[in-house]
Amino acid sequence: MDFYKRLALVGGMIPEGKVVSYGRLALLCGCPHNARQVGYALKTDRAGSFPAHRVVNSSGILSGAAAFETMDVQRLLLEKESVEVIDRKVDLEKYEWHPSLEDAIWLREQFRERDI
Repeated sequence: MDFYKRLALVGGMIPEGKVVSYGRLALLCGCPHNARQVGYALKTDRAGSFPAHRVVNSSGILSGAAAFETMDVQRLLLEKESVEVIDRKVDLEKYEWHPSLEDAIWLREQFRERDI
């Protein structure tokens, strides 16, 4: 399994105007306890290019500042997508991406087909 290739695929699915937690991304990659590895991948560009500004911590806090040029970049990119950020926090009730069962099945098939 190549966690970083899986992460690139999953991360590319995050819809505009939605956010997702590090933990949910790890879960969708088949590694539910690897939230920190998601953060490491974003910080070091190991997962390729996907909308990393849409990744927040499990409380909705913008915690990816190390992955961006300045502290405000993540907030500005989210606000450009009409995601409201208040005190560096996003309302997960309103903006969290909830992948469907069909999304999860498609991902599993893609992981098998790509041998990742």
